[in-house]
Amino acid sequence: MGLLKLDIYHVRNIQQQSIKPSEHINFIFGENASGKSSILEAIYILGRAKSFRSASIKSVINTQQQHLVVAGQLSHQHQIQQLGIQLDGKAIEIHINRQPSQKRADLAYALPLQLIHPKSYELLDAGPQIRREFLDWGVFNHDEHFLQAWRRFKKALSQRNSLLKSKQSQQLNVWDKELAYYGTIVDVSRRQYLSNLKPVFLEIIKKFLDFEYLDISLVSGWDTEIPLLQLLEADLDRDLRYGFTHSGPHRADFLITVNKQLAKDFVSRGQLKLLVLSLKLAQVQLLANKQNAMSCILIDDFAAELDISNRAKLLEFLADLPCQVFITATEMADFGSVELIKNYRLFHVEQGNIKQL
Repeated sequence: MGLLKLDIYHVRNIQQQSIKPSEHINFIFGENASGKSSILEAIYILGRAKSFRSASIKSVINTQQQHLVVAGQLSHQHQIQQLGIQLDGKAIEIHINRQPSQKRADLAYALPLQLIHPKSYELLDAGPQIRREFLDWGVFNHDEHFLQAWRRFKKALSQRNSLLKSKQSQQLNVWDKELAYYGTIVDVSRRQYLSNLKPVFLEIIKKFLDFEYLDISLVSGWDTEIPLLQLLEADLDRDLRYGFTHSGPHRADFLITVNKQLAKDFVSRGQLKLLVLSLKLAQVQLLANKQNAMSCILIDDFAAELDISNRAKLLEFLADLPCQVFITATEMADFGSVELIKNYRLFHVEQGNIKQL
């Protein structure tokens, strides 16, 4: 699977551009503010219906326009698939194979995306929510039943918290059972996924770092020795007092330890970036291994992420990985040696204009 054609309209300084990328690796270079990161942003919008650079889509839309449009033609299992999205800051319009859809999940299934950029280290350095999102992206693409269970759990959690805030304990029993049932499914799915991801991650990290002891483990969000329903009942007084649910998979996290110490407290910033890089590559590798499905990897500001040696190691790994890759850099020299890559295309961006070289 991969993008055969990408059409971008009104994304930042890109007014109207079309490219036909390589199905494997695409190098994009240009000066700062030329529009190279906006290409990755457009691809991200096509797969996630949101920007990775701005919380508000209005700031992504070209200042002279009222909306943005991104369309893509994909090859998937020897079939051509059409994706399109239009955003104006208020409404969202999604088309898949020219049929209207309002399901963002359909885009995410059609175009699985993995993003690596200068703030990627926050995956291990920031709070647990970003790690839950990372983990759930993997489970979402690994287990087709996960999304429904996750949505029902989130609904039950929202209803329960609403009752707790208003001190309406009479109806809590119904939502306790719902939350415990689907919350347990979510936890089991996460645990199974992480057990599959772990060996792939440990194998990939060896290419970049040499640690004596490295481990990754799930923190479920409650003591799983106790059934979640029983714990919800035991926590009732505390939950009513504070107005929210203390125990459950919404409090989950995963930990990476190096030599039995929390990684973010033990390793350097450069090593932290390599740990995150390996985690994201492991998700892509696992998806390819389990479902023979290609992901699209977006790597923004290549030189800022890695030194010369690790850039070469990453390119060597990507050359053998069955996925489509888009990499940006300021200078062509930042990409290093590309002779070993058999299938690649090179694009230069200047003032929002994209030229294939």
